[in-house]
Amino acid sequence: MSTAATTRRFRPRAIAVGALALTLALAGCSAGGGSGSTSSSTPAAKPSLEFTGPNGEKPGALSELSLTSDEQAKVKAGKFTAAFVWHTSSDFVTAVEKGARDEFKQLGIDVVASTQASFNAATQANNVQTVLALKPSIIVTIAVDPTSAAKAFKPAVDAGTKLVIMTTPPEGYKAGTDFVSIVTENLTEAGRDNAEILGDALGKKGDVGYISYNANFWFTNQRDEAFKSWLAYEYPDMKIVDSEGFADETATQTIAAAMIAKNPNLKGIYVSWATAAQGVVAAIKASGRTDIKVVTNDLDTTLGAAMVSGNTVAGMVGNGSIGIGKGLALAGAYGVIGKAAPELVASDPTKVTKADLDKGWESDYGTKPPSSVTGG
Repeated sequence: MSTAATTRRFRPRAIAVGALALTLALAGCSAGGGSGSTSSSTPAAKPSLEFTGPNGEKPGALSELSLTSDEQAKVKAGKFTAAFVWHTSSDFVTAVEKGARDEFKQLGIDVVASTQASFNAATQANNVQTVLALKPSIIVTIAVDPTSAAKAFKPAVDAGTKLVIMTTPPEGYKAGTDFVSIVTENLTEAGRDNAEILGDALGKKGDVGYISYNANFWFTNQRDEAFKSWLAYEYPDMKIVDSEGFADETATQTIAAAMIAKNPNLKGIYVSWATAAQGVVAAIKASGRTDIKVVTNDLDTTLGAAMVSGNTVAGMVGNGSIGIGKGLALAGAYGVIGKAAPELVASDPTKVTKADLDKGWESDYGTKPPSSVTGG
């Protein structure tokens, strides 16, 4: 679901988003905040693939969202409109919006606005007011700051506008009452995919660094924790020897540089999301090391280019972005015709490595990777 939040999917700067935010609230806190080995002398138990939403919602499959032909006709006859009130701009957000716009078009719903807030809660609040002047039937959004967003989005709720949430709703808002549904990615599967990409890249052994989002954000926290759990279970000869947290993604280069200096045997690093991982890749390059692999979430053109041209980026895990966008649009349609929607639905993530770049990029973003990634 960042860039999210993180792509930067699902990730606010000083509070839990989205953040991408996320978001991405988005389960135990993922950030270690300090260093030290997390190795254990006993085998790790098999992790659960279950996860919950910010209010304990149980996720269903994205395929649960569908409209009958009569319901589609009802939506088309309603002459409804939609607007996007995003937390930030990123490759991920662009892909999600593309998926939503395509589905809105199929349903005869006109898009009247798209805004982004650069992870600034005040900017998002102003964007809400600007968008409401256009009287949209549906607003697709992710809260930058859930606390302040509760007040910012209240006029939309009072006006009867149907809110559809990508990962993070305003604080205190309830599915089916204040918003229609949350649409996101399967967080535990994404964590497992990250572990498996790094495990394969390192030959199932080696010391690993863990750089996670240091805020209480339900989405990112659960995804980060899933990486740790699946790494311990599937790769007992891979040990997390250093854990650090970040609140501002611009700090990751400094964090990674210190981690590399402290751990000369380090072979891999996990980072919560792709734009935060850019600083880690820069730190590895500056250190002169060519044997450290990075894995992260969200498909990012900068990291994609680094993956194609070098060996530092082992892979990225995409969110099923086009599918999330389609799900958000369908959930909005549920709202305007008064159809009850699942509280939370999740898309399947996509593993992307150099070997399957074209297929993975198209699956997640609906296009082939750009020439800036492939070098073509």
